[in-house]
Amino acid sequence: MAHVGALPTIHRYVTTHDSNGKAIFDKTFPEENPMKRNDDGIAFALSYTTKGFPVSMDNDEDLKVYGGFLKDTPGLVVSGGTVLRHVDIPPDTACTMHRTVSLDYGAVLEGEVELLLDSGEKRLMKRGDVAIQRGTMHQWINPSKSEWTRMLFVLQPSKPLKVAGETFGEELAGMAGVRSSH
Repeated sequence: MAHVGALPTIHRYVTTHDSNGKAIFDKTFPEENPMKRNDDGIAFALSYTTKGFPVSMDNDEDLKVYGGFLKDTPGLVVSGGTVLRHVDIPPDTACTMHRTVSLDYGAVLEGEVELLLDSGEKRLMKRGDVAIQRGTMHQWINPSKSEWTRMLFVLQPSKPLKVAGETFGEELAGMAGVRSSH
């Protein structure tokens, strides 16, 4: 599968060591990282995942964890681990307003995206901009009528957020192609 929309194919290069301890490129997974398009047109690529802190790379344990998640795709967040995900958003498209129980870094790689919060506040993010998403209700909107947006996310689980005596959990509101992280 080449690419979704007008954006180039993502290549992911994983490193490892040979039997002499020299750094080499791992060949466990194809370098081409395919995007999977959901019913709403938004496409995801699970670029890497880990489980446990700190991550164990002995005997390629982390590669085995990632391989398992490729066979059984996790929710947006991996409990006790991290997720590296690319997301392509078609022109004039918005995801569902949602919340994860995680601390996320979201960087715009291509195009522009509007980050809308449930308070009504919003920011237009351009290529190179980063959002630090701290368990808030939010929505990603590609306002362009013709250009795709590509984002890179790193998600790590957090404790459930408590604000003003209320504890907030995951809220996905039926997000297309995404299962619960529980």
